[in-house]
Amino acid sequence: MKKWYESLFENYGLKYDNECFTQGTPGECDFFESEINYNKQSQILDIGCGTGRHAIELTQRGYRVTGIDLSDSLINRAREKASALGLQIDFQKQDARDLPFNHLFDLAIMICEGAFPLMETDEMNYQILQSASKSLKDNGKLIFTTLNGLFPLFHSVKDFLDANALEGNALSVESSFDLMTFRETSITAVEDDSGNKKELECNERYYVPSEITWLLKSLGFKTIEIFGAKLGAFSRTDKLTTEDFEMLIIANK
Repeated sequence: MKKWYESLFENYGLKYDNECFTQGTPGECDFFESEINYNKQSQILDIGCGTGRHAIELTQRGYRVTGIDLSDSLINRAREKASALGLQIDFQKQDARDLPFNHLFDLAIMICEGAFPLMETDEMNYQILQSASKSLKDNGKLIFTTLNGLFPLFHSVKDFLDANALEGNALSVESSFDLMTFRETSITAVEDDSGNKKELECNERYYVPSEITWLLKSLGFKTIEIFGAKLGAFSRTDKLTTEDFEMLIIANK
């Protein structure tokens, strides 16, 4: 039986690019470039690449990028987009918990809950970080965003998502947040590229900064920095607050 995150992105390659959370690509790539000092020799891994928005943008800027995703629909759309632009990008269907790469990449990015933290258990989420770490060179860097566990303590997640959704986006019908597990369970209504409507039972893990720091330290990352994540405008000047729905993590091996 398919997991909710597999069902969500099934036949969703076209709709995906119109989701509100995919609209900040150029600004986010500006930040990635600055973090690797604009070194065009850098090999970049895009984990949970979706329809390839970051991979395509970075390739157009002269970087070598490998994009992985679990969804056939999204990977196929990524390949179509790259082909239409005349770009050669290595897009692969892979499970982020078990990537086949060993110390190949200078930078790994995992943006907008690309795989992490959608898994059913904390152990499975940890496997994603473990796999990302294994894929990096000894002095590599991991940049990712994840759900800020401080946010639901002060705000309604459903209200936030409803306020930011665009017409045609997936919509949260109902949701609840468990203080013991820091998991949000929700019913999400979605219409796929063929017009088929479905409701999915979603379950996502929110993390607090101290958890992320501990997890990454256990994987051998030497420096871990956490900031607020502003869509399309990542910055080291944004101190994380309870107002940030997502946090931006920068970890160096």
